[in-house]
Amino acid sequence: MAVINLRLPNDLADRFAAVAALEGGRAVVLRRLIGEAVGTAPVRASGVSSDRTAGRVTVRLTAPEFVALDREAAAMGISRARWVAALVRRRLLGKPTFVRADALTLMTIQGELRRVGVNVNQIARALNTAVMEGQVLDSELAWTRSLRAEIRDHIAALRQAFDGNLSYWEAL
Repeated sequence: MAVINLRLPNDLADRFAAVAALEGGRAVVLRRLIGEAVGTAPVRASGVSSDRTAGRVTVRLTAPEFVALDREAAAMGISRARWVAALVRRRLLGKPTFVRADALTLMTIQGELRRVGVNVNQIARALNTAVMEGQVLDSELAWTRSLRAEIRDHIAALRQAFDGNLSYWEAL
């Protein structure tokens, strides 16, 4: 078996190693590239199990498509591979994909809204037990109703965030 050596600038070698790590390593990618260059299909070992939990898909894109993919992935702050995987997951499974910071923010908001809801229930319970017979605490009840409506609006906004994310992945 032949051995091919080449010299690359460190920066280029590091970037190639990072990209190749996602595809099985430098040797795997180089073998595939050389096979494509000479017009032969890459040889894959059959029955070899991978550490990865899923399979790999290779997609060929035109130059304009590749530029558009880069633009979309960069706009979301994710890699090309993650963007494509998110598109596939949305179409096949209906799952949203958020960048990590957005997902954490949404989870925090959801938790805070739940805590506020618990507090509103406690306030309502306290108002119900504090009401003297024959007297209605109209202003307190109105305030509680407006708070409940505001919480519902925030929950609806959360739902819109999820729906907006899902609609991003819909076909044009």
